[in-house]
Amino acid sequence: MKTLKLTLAFAVSMTLLTACGKEESAAPVTTASDTPVSTPKESPAQTGDPIATAIEAMTESEYRRHVETLASDEFGGRAPGSPGEELTVDYLVKHFEQLGLEPGNGDSYTQDVPLAWVEATNKPQLVISGGEGENLSFAYGPDQVMWTRKQVPEASIEDSELVFVGYGINSPERGWNDYEGIDVSGKTVVMLINDPGYATQDPKLFNGNAMTYYGRWDYKFGEAARQGAAGAIMIHDTLPAAYGWPTVENSWTGPQFDMVLPDKGEGLASMEAWITRENAEAVFAKAGLNLDEMYEKAKQQGFKAVPMPLKASAAIVNQVEKVNSKNVAALLRGSEAPDEIFIYMAHWDHLGTDPKLEGDQIYNGALDNASGTAALMEIARAYAALPQAPRRSVLFLSVTAEEQGLLGSLYYAANPLFPLQNTVGGLNMDGMNNFGATRDITVVGLGMSDLDDYLAAAAAAQERVVEGDREAEKGYYYRSDHFELAKEGVPMLYPSGGYDDREKGVAYGMEKANEYTEDHYHRVSDEYDLSWDVSGAMEDMEMYFKTGLDVANSDDWPNWKEGTEFKATRDAQMAGSK
Repeated sequence: MKTLKLTLAFAVSMTLLTACGKEESAAPVTTASDTPVSTPKESPAQTGDPIATAIEAMTESEYRRHVETLASDEFGGRAPGSPGEELTVDYLVKHFEQLGLEPGNGDSYTQDVPLAWVEATNKPQLVISGGEGENLSFAYGPDQVMWTRKQVPEASIEDSELVFVGYGINSPERGWNDYEGIDVSGKTVVMLINDPGYATQDPKLFNGNAMTYYGRWDYKFGEAARQGAAGAIMIHDTLPAAYGWPTVENSWTGPQFDMVLPDKGEGLASMEAWITRENAEAVFAKAGLNLDEMYEKAKQQGFKAVPMPLKASAAIVNQVEKVNSKNVAALLRGSEAPDEIFIYMAHWDHLGTDPKLEGDQIYNGALDNASGTAALMEIARAYAALPQAPRRSVLFLSVTAEEQGLLGSLYYAANPLFPLQNTVGGLNMDGMNNFGATRDITVVGLGMSDLDDYLAAAAAAQERVVEGDREAEKGYYYRSDHFELAKEGVPMLYPSGGYDDREKGVAYGMEKANEYTEDHYHRVSDEYDLSWDVSGAMEDMEMYFKTGLDVANSDDWPNWKEGTEFKATRDAQMAGSK
């Protein structure tokens, strides 16, 4: 299998956990005579509690071993199509076999996921002509990154007219259309990241501070192509994007993966790009416009696209390869309703190895997402330790190519191993707690489905509270694998740990979360460290195990709440199954 030098990423959801403060008091001094005699605590095996016994099967040592192995240099950053994929898939399959779980795909533990990757090999430049002064030329990497999703050897735009389309959103249900009254066929659209709700902080506009799917880069590039644009340029801005320029540069240079497209992407834009805020300001100045003023206009209801007296040119020379990657699936067959499925999922892939880097070249992806994969493996161990399977079946699904745009989960959603109308719900794990136990648990997308109630019950048993996403503006619900199943109607939970550290408080938790995002997210420094405090991860795994077990033992069918964008799909899906 061909080794890939993968650096693409979809800004994965990094949600680190944190907690609330308390001062430690000095322990009283005791002597041998006044020390009470302790009664040995009975083990789960002695008490005969099967759930406690199953939970005890999940161990810190095994969890750490999984993370350390998956994030080792030997696994090379686990890029799809690389030797690291072969090692990872083999590691997962052997684990599930040893647990005695059934293959999830007939007689196989794997599901083939055909992918194509396209890499711009010529470091293409973006040239802006027209307007005032000399042509502007922006270098690949520090100034802009560009690619094409067309699966062809060459793609280009030549003197393509620029049009500023604000947030690049067409949302009939919200009465918002940035493309109204303008034809962008063959032109290059320039767009802002996030959405007007975030920009205005108006709770009545979109979802206010909470990013919607319309704020995501993948929606915007897709909508530009649907409008007939030849090129699309996204203006990077750290706060509304939720990540800095290094993440953009690391993620969108190198091979860009997609599903294999029968028409080679005929209807897609010939060029998609990010440009730095500073360079975007220069482009707007060349057009006689002020970018800050355009920001203000773009967030107003009734905004009209602004033609710019400029033209864009770029030529992309591609290497195009096809890769057969794999999802890994293992099944615990239900005792009474085996055709009804609850899914635990986590993506096994990361960004691979980049030989162009000096020094460390391996994106080990320890937190993202060796930690979530390790949690999946240990939760599977707990289920395997149950003396009797739950009434419904449980599927353990480790998917490929999340970092390349949720492609493994997208493929599964389109080609499910078990019918989606029989899939009761699921829980996704993408980044586990590595700094300590918390008093809270964050649910990204809290209030969207009935599954919240099951998690809340498991949290209450640990004397923890359920909180909504403290960083809703970053749109994490749309940035991990559960989203592809949610779009198809399946209720999906996305818990992401907590922030209220039991010893050091919320401020500490937020500090650790920000530290990871700023210093390690999608960087070679995301490595396993023996100093990690995984006590919080272990508590979270217990909670996730109990949540899924309650669903698997129930005969209820959780659904989306009224007003959520996925409920109509689920209702139609369930009606069709009757």
